[in-house]
Amino acid sequence: MTAFNLTSPSPTYLVVMAGGIGSRFWPISRTGHPKQFHDVLGVGRSMLQTTVDRFRSVVPPERVFVVTNRDYAALVQQQLPEVPATNILGEPVGRNTAPCIAWACYRIAQLDPTATVVVTPADHVVLREIAFIGTIQDALTAARERNILLTLGIQPSRPDTGYGYIQFLDGGLHERICKVKTFTEKPNRELAEVFVKSGEFLWNSGLFIWNLPTIMAGLRAHLSEITEIFDEATDAATGVSVWGTEAEPAFIETAYSRCRNISIDYGLMEKADNVFVLPADFGWSDLGTWDSLYSLAAKDGEANVVDADALLYDTTGCVIKVAKDRLVVVQGLENYIVAEHGNVLLICRRDQEQRVKEFVSDVKAKRGAGYS
Repeated sequence: MTAFNLTSPSPTYLVVMAGGIGSRFWPISRTGHPKQFHDVLGVGRSMLQTTVDRFRSVVPPERVFVVTNRDYAALVQQQLPEVPATNILGEPVGRNTAPCIAWACYRIAQLDPTATVVVTPADHVVLREIAFIGTIQDALTAARERNILLTLGIQPSRPDTGYGYIQFLDGGLHERICKVKTFTEKPNRELAEVFVKSGEFLWNSGLFIWNLPTIMAGLRAHLSEITEIFDEATDAATGVSVWGTEAEPAFIETAYSRCRNISIDYGLMEKADNVFVLPADFGWSDLGTWDSLYSLAAKDGEANVVDADALLYDTTGCVIKVAKDRLVVVQGLENYIVAEHGNVLLICRRDQEQRVKEFVSDVKAKRGAGYS
């Protein structure tokens, strides 16, 4: 492994991916106001805000980039006024994580070509922030010093079929950072049980750390169809680029129309030979479903998660989340989700929450996009 030598520590940048809709959290998460912009846990800050907050000791606001749908750009600016407006990258259309990460890296390369970059989703939960920051610092040190594509892997606590899995090899850079052998996307229950019992697999957190020359080399080697498009932003003769100028949005409009829909995991991480994983345990959840919220949130004496003005009778194991200006009276429910936002009220058994995406599809077909 060739070391990436720098005469001085490279500056750290943060890229926050905040463009998803999170339809499994419907009706709180809606097309016009996805879950990353909500205070899902009732802590007084949205998921996007808490994501940026937890990096405040690592990255200053001027080195934070947020990639989102352009329809949400104003909402990002409203929630993160400390982040420069020019650092909010509004995608004209969703093309998955590879074009999203490539765009941010091209922008950062214009500012600091030797930067070290952390990439994070905007809608994850971290319960132990001190342990999290320690892990991030270890990852940054490794990524600054070596030409590696590093991801964080979470020690699995159960055979969850909602997460991707990373198989690692013992040994590697040192006792904590391991070579990645395989990626597996959301296995069935039987396979997930085998993975967890083997002790050779970690949950895929979707958090990445790398130095800029290494990620750019990886993109050029394995996603050249994307880099060829993005390279057109710079005039070959003059070296002048559209990055950070008024011409950038028009360029991105055309560029994204030519990019295929592909994830960074499939397009790069599963193919490169310099992919490593740092096993971590800091109270992580991607908070992708109502049941994951139930698992994480504080519960009352009857095991209910309540974020509402509510009176409950003979009710246990429920999630109750509605607007604070509405009184909710619930009697006789066990293990249900009662969630309201805007013009939609959802009442669904917790063990049937996997059908929420089906509900959203039906609602869109039968009632129109105004309910999705």
